[in-house]
Amino acid sequence: MTNDSAPVPVAPLSPCIGICRLDGRGYCIGCLRTGDEIARWRGMNDAERLRYMREVLPARKVS
Repeated sequence: MTNDSAPVPVAPLSPCIGICRLDGRGYCIGCLRTGDEIARWRGMNDAERLRYMREVLPARKVS
């Protein structure tokens, strides 16, 4: 018997690492999200969360 089913997509985890304080730019020093992004996170669809995890937040590390 073979497993021909497609992999089940997993919802992206939160980038929160439990260090929750906004810096002078308005980014959380732990996860680099803004206060608004943190508030909206649960309401974001998977594609939007993935975009943040793969593109938006990593770009803020070098800024």
